[in-house]
Amino acid sequence: MKKPRPVRLLFLCTGNSARSQMAEALLNAKSGGRFHAESAGSHPAAQVNPYAIDTLRDHGVPWAGHPPRSVDSLEREPWDCVITVCDRAKESCPIFPGQPVLAHWGMPDPAEVRGDDAVKRRAFRDAFVLLSRRIDLLLALPLEKLDGLALEARVRAIGGSGPS
Repeated sequence: MKKPRPVRLLFLCTGNSARSQMAEALLNAKSGGRFHAESAGSHPAAQVNPYAIDTLRDHGVPWAGHPPRSVDSLEREPWDCVITVCDRAKESCPIFPGQPVLAHWGMPDPAEVRGDDAVKRRAFRDAFVLLSRRIDLLLALPLEKLDGLALEARVRAIGGSGPS
């Protein structure tokens, strides 16, 4: 029996330096090949936030990521699902070909947290935990049994399972 192709999922954020990078790494690590995740930003930062990389490594999630990149370089690719993880990216989300499932999983930006090292690490850990829970819910969906509208509703509902 032929193995189905992985679901292509794009995580979008403004800077592509923290939340979207962590979500990409988490989904690729947890999905067992069912998904192929990438990430991009509407206004890419200069570099990936070191706290994001440290948080992934602290939780045993491999990060072989990429520098922050613009969604402009990916908007013509065929995506099955596009998930924004910040409100600003949601507002500037481009139109993607092929009618992918679109969802918004808004959450606070850990990179905007001010304070000492412990406070920043806690903010990134909290973001990691929320993303991990949402990704677990995504992976539990019976993708092969849901039509496009039902799948979109379920993926969108996952975004309502935490702070926005």
